[in-house]
Amino acid sequence: MLQKEKAFSKSWFKSYTLITLGSFIVAVGFVFFISPYMLVPGGVYGIAIVIHYLTKGYFSFAPEGFPIGLMGLILNIPLTLVGMKILGPKFGVKTIVGFVLTSIFIDGISMIWGNSPLVENDALLASVFGGVLVGIGLALIFKAKATSGGSDIIAMIIAKYTHLPLGQLLIYVDSVIVLFGLIAFGDWRIPLYSWLVIFITGKVVDGIMEGLSYDKTLFIVSDKYDEIRDVIINDLGRGGTYINGKGMYNGADKTIIFTVVNRRELAILQEFIHKIDPVAFLTVINANEILGEGFKSLTEKMN
Repeated sequence: MLQKEKAFSKSWFKSYTLITLGSFIVAVGFVFFISPYMLVPGGVYGIAIVIHYLTKGYFSFAPEGFPIGLMGLILNIPLTLVGMKILGPKFGVKTIVGFVLTSIFIDGISMIWGNSPLVENDALLASVFGGVLVGIGLALIFKAKATSGGSDIIAMIIAKYTHLPLGQLLIYVDSVIVLFGLIAFGDWRIPLYSWLVIFITGKVVDGIMEGLSYDKTLFIVSDKYDEIRDVIINDLGRGGTYINGKGMYNGADKTIIFTVVNRRELAILQEFIHKIDPVAFLTVINANEILGEGFKSLTEKMN
């Protein structure tokens, strides 16, 4: 959906601050960690890295190879135009600003820093920290309700005509680009490290977008549900919900408690349940993000 924000409003400034900061962090990840080791972590900048090294010595204005940021920009512009024609105006100004700034930052930092890695002779460490930085940068851009363009647009176009899941298509598109790096450079270490970068980037993006939490979701099946309720409300200061259920084995009516607690409260509650009902049934699930009363509100997240 197009995100319409009043120019120079608080939300407008926040969005473009996130895009600018995110684009800069992505560029730092590429310049300091990824491109010096010839890694190809998917996307248009992965293609741009391959072209950069293959064109070394071909251009008088760029003897070290065609600039990565400029190549990424050249690839992103037609992709965005095609995407807007086929998919409609989904991307908006924010996405364009995001990939333009990323390209400028990549080439600007490269001009100042050069093409040397921050850490010499350690591609594994570079893959890890490059993936972390790119993941942080992309998450900030996504929080501004923009996209990173590039392979996202290719995957969206393919999804329209094939009806395949977008997440799978993103993996396929990036993997093809990674294999393009293998063909170009003929070194199996490059795709292996590149896939590591892609994996770490995805995990970091998920962690930032969904939130990092030690909270636990509990489903408790016990005949002592009233006593357990009292502990949850009075001792732990938490709330919960009764869910009416029916046992599969004997068809008996069951009252299931649904609640959310932190790790310390989980230990207290488990000890209490063990004392009063050792045969109680508990399901404990990691809760990536909890929104609502007693936790972070939905309003806080959206703002």
